Amino acid sequence: MKIQDEELPLAAQAPVVTVEPRTATIRQGESVSFRCQVKSNVQPVQLEWRRANNQALPDNVKIGPDGSVLTVANARPGNHGQYRCVANSAAGRNFANIVLNVKFPSKVQLTPTGPLRIRTGESVSVECRVTGRPRPTVTWKRRGSTLQLVTQEINDWPSVRPEDSGVYVCQADNNVGKSEAEVELVVVGPPGSPVASVNIEEMTAIEGQTVTIECTATGFPTPVITWSKLRAPLPWKHSVADGVLTLTDVGRQDSGQYICNATNIHGYSEAYTDMEVDTPPYATCLPDQVRLQPGSPLVLQCLAHGSHPIQFTWSRVGRGSLPVGAETTREGKLMIASVKQSDAGTYKCVATNHIGLSEAVAKVIIKGEAGLLEALPN
Repeated sequence: MKIQDEELPLAAQAPVVTVEPRTATIRQGESVSFRCQVKSNVQPVQLEWRRANNQALPDNVKIGPDGSVLTVANARPGNHGQYRCVANSAAGRNFANIVLNVKFPSKVQLTPTGPLRIRTGESVSVECRVTGRPRPTVTWKRRGSTLQLVTQEINDWPSVRPEDSGVYVCQADNNVGKSEAEVELVVVGPPGSPVASVNIEEMTAIEGQTVTIECTATGFPTPVITWSKLRAPLPWKHSVADGVLTLTDVGRQDSGQYICNATNIHGYSEAYTDMEVDTPPYATCLPDQVRLQPGSPLVLQCLAHGSHPIQFTWSRVGRGSLPVGAETTREGKLMIASVKQSDAGTYKCVATNHIGLSEAVAKVIIKGEAGLLEALPN
């Protein structure tokens, strides 16, 4: 007996839910939308959006007319997290999650706020509370100094000294935004304790100049003033008179932090000056002379020591311009892919920075077909 094929009904299945996009990263104040799509062989299907932690949707989160689109408008840090699209039908329920990352600028708050008056030898701690997404990096600095102190939220002074007096700045940066807050620390010592100060805390000098830095100190008895350099001896061309440090004919190696130390029977105090010495360029060519066969490649490298940025300019001595096909780079290279006899000559590189310039030359000799060397122009 033949059984006729019958069309069987599809088995009822719970809805299949997908969302686009599955993740999104936006900045505070921006907007984003997510679409929920459902496949189901049982109708009707009801859609519902909720937070994955079952908390109520914030007031700046809106649902579209058909319930499939969730929009976060003018995003706030509190919108960060997971959201869930839930589909319900007579055959069951299913859901899909999306993740929203909301980045917002760093913000700092100091505790205590200061100014802080602390006696010599006492301890003090200042906490820099930081918010922001991504997690900001924290840096403590002293106002007027380029030295970084600590990279943590709490800055501790276990036993303060008079020279610790100053303004300290907590900076936070998370590539979305920067912020900072400062606190003043005043260290009170016994009567007569020395307090040193310098007339300039940061300076830039030019190579060859004479630099003077003045240090003064209060206290009783009158403090004795001495000078030193951080992690290095003082330059040999220096003199000290009445607290004034004089550096003659400074060079780049003289850059660094200079420390004035004032001392009397009650203790000592330090003050700091950071000096950067800028130098003009000094150019050289590698090689400074080259012999090539016609058709060979030419590569000349101009090198320069000195304060950056340095710009390089190539020319050919006695000619108005470089040969056709010659190429130069920002790093000081001159290149000719295939030289001709007419490319022989003297090439000049000029290295320039904001202080001055320097020249260097290279001679290029092209061997003739008969093996004779072409005469070089001067």
